Amino acid sequence: MSYTIALNFEDGVTRFIGCKEGETVLDAAYRQKVNLPMDCSDGVCGTCKGRCEQGAFDMGDEYIEEALSDEEAAEGMVLTCQMVPSSDCVIQVPVASTLCKTQVGKVEGTVAVVDSLSEDSIELVVELDEQAEIAFLPGQYVHIDVPGTELYRSYSFSSLPGEKHATFLIRNIPDGVMSRYLSSRAQAGDRLTLTGPLGSFYLREVTRPVLMLAGGTGLAPFLSMLAQLVEKGCEAPIHLIYGVNKDDHLVKVDALEAFAQQLPRFTYATVVVDEASAHPRKGYVTHHMDAEVMHDGDVDVYLCGPPPMVDAVLRHFDAEGITPQSFHYEKFTPNQAGEAA
Repeated sequence: MSYTIALNFEDGVTRFIGCKEGETVLDAAYRQKVNLPMDCSDGVCGTCKGRCEQGAFDMGDEYIEEALSDEEAAEGMVLTCQMVPSSDCVIQVPVASTLCKTQVGKVEGTVAVVDSLSEDSIELVVELDEQAEIAFLPGQYVHIDVPGTELYRSYSFSSLPGEKHATFLIRNIPDGVMSRYLSSRAQAGDRLTLTGPLGSFYLREVTRPVLMLAGGTGLAPFLSMLAQLVEKGCEAPIHLIYGVNKDDHLVKVDALEAFAQQLPRFTYATVVVDEASAHPRKGYVTHHMDAEVMHDGDVDVYLCGPPPMVDAVLRHFDAEGITPQSFHYEKFTPNQAGEAA
């Protein structure tokens, strides 16, 4: 039996390794040429300390208090030289990937579909090469090289890990380098290079109600997260508020409706900013975050959208005195994750 361990480095790079049954994370990493920090490998120095955000494991009792205190262990801190996983795990490693002699991965694929969903959104489907594999945590993003240029743009997956087709929602920005390519030059079969996965915005283990806030193509990572929840099953309440500027900017609503049929406690609301809209909910997402979806603060909040939206939600929480149990957000800008999210 083998478990998949996601190592998230502080520079945003994620590296996935396989860990055999009974093997420590440190040994598994070194076996796969990822040199995690280490001085002693005996549970004495504490150099290999990280934080396990998700998964089950055994730490044994062969380490000393100075290396890992009971308080640290209770907060999810681990020593990778002693940690033996009993499930897939996600571990935060508090150093840059380059210091561990590893780097972000690259995979190749071809353009399969370019679909203009609205004046504001383009869906890109990439068929990965036969031997290509790109593992990621739902919510993470990759860099995609723009053919014919030396530039790349960053986009969150809207698809699930492990699929042969990777999908992305891309904001159609006038004069945007990727937007121009997709709108005027892209052809099925064009070669693309994807670099990643990257980012600390990803779905954690669901142990309480979840509130998802999406702005425009910031919907993309939530489609991936919801697909994973369908695959694994989820009984917790999940509510998504999806805001756009105009009526015809609402895309993938059919996918949200399908998730509502598949997840027993998933609900969603769409919101349109345009005052001339006939949409039943107008304004911004902060206008529709009532007490019911906040669960008196016993909620995990995920937010992906443009910087003004992220800042508005932060101000709203501060003004209302709201402190969620956890709050994870991704700001995107036009030349980063913001031609898509």
